[in-house]
Amino acid sequence: MTKIDSTLAKTLLEKLWEVRLFEENTSRLYKEGVLPGFVHLSLGQEACAVGACQALQESDFITSTHRGHGHCIAKGADLNRMMSELYGKETGYSKGRGGSMHIADVNAGILGANGIVGQSTTLAIGAALSFQTKKLDNVVLAFFGEGASGSGAVHEAMNIAGIWKLPVIFFCESNKYAELSPFDVHVPIKNISDRSKGYGFKGITIDGNNLVDVYSNVLEAVKLARNGNGPTLIEAKTNRWHGHYEGDPQKYKPSSELDEKNWDDPIIKFQDFIKKEKIISETEIDKIKEIVDKKIIEAIKFAEQSKNPSAEILLEDVYASDF
Repeated sequence: MTKIDSTLAKTLLEKLWEVRLFEENTSRLYKEGVLPGFVHLSLGQEACAVGACQALQESDFITSTHRGHGHCIAKGADLNRMMSELYGKETGYSKGRGGSMHIADVNAGILGANGIVGQSTTLAIGAALSFQTKKLDNVVLAFFGEGASGSGAVHEAMNIAGIWKLPVIFFCESNKYAELSPFDVHVPIKNISDRSKGYGFKGITIDGNNLVDVYSNVLEAVKLARNGNGPTLIEAKTNRWHGHYEGDPQKYKPSSELDEKNWDDPIIKFQDFIKKEKIISETEIDKIKEIVDKKIIEAIKFAEQSKNPSAEILLEDVYASDF
C-alpha cells in the first residue's frame, strides 16, 4: 500500500471536504431557488475525484463529465470561479454562460466538464496523442460513468488507446445507476474493467469509496502510462447519494439506498484510516474542515457579489458569428 504521510493526508482530507461542502452547498442553494440552470452532484463519490487527481502531476490533464464539480475541484480549479459559474456570474469560468457542465481550466489541467455522455474519453485520447507525439511524459485521466461505458465513443477511444499505447487512464466511476437505470439493466458483465482485455491493456476494479485504494491504484496506472506502457482501465465501485439530477425523486432506488445511515461515507472511511494509523491528530482533522467551511462561505459571497454578464460580452470567446 502507498505510504500516506501527514502532509499528503492533510491535502487529501482538505480536498475531500472541499468537494463535499461545495456539493452540499450547491444542493442547498439549488433547492432554495438561488442557482439557475441544472446541477448533477457527486456526493458520495469524493474519494474517486480526490484519489485520482492527487495521483497526477500539475502538468497532467483530466477530462470530466456532466457530474464534474468534484473532478475540477480535486484537480485545482478555483472555488470562487466555480461557484460564480453556477450562479451565472461574469466572474465564472465561462463568464456565467456555461454553467455546471462546462467548467474548464486548461492552466490547471482541466480540459473541461462535458455534457455529452462518453465524450470525455475521446477528448482524452486526443490530448494523450498530443503528449505522445511531442514526446512529453504527461498523462491524461478520463472520468466517465458506467452509463457511458456502453457508448460507441468509449469503445472507439479504448481501441485507439490500446493500439497506440497512449498515455491515458480510463477511470470509470461505477455508481450503480446510469441516469435512472440500474447497473444490471444495461451492463451484461459483472465488472466494467473486464472490457480492457478486448483492447489489450490492464483493467482493475477497486473500492471507489476507499481513498487510499483509489490513490494507490491510480499512481500505478500513471506510472505505466508515463513510462510508455499504455492505458489502464480502472473501475471504481462507488455510490451516488443524490439523484441523477438535483430534484430527481429517485423512485428507482430501493429505500435502503435512500437512508443516510446506510451510506458508505468516503470521508469517514479516510478519517478512520488517519486515526488508526495516527497520521494526524483529531484536532488537526477538525481544523481542516473548519478551514474548508470558510473557503466555501467565501466562494458563495464572491459569487453573490459578482456582476451578472452584460449584453456587451455575449459574443466574446465565440469562434464564429453571423452578427
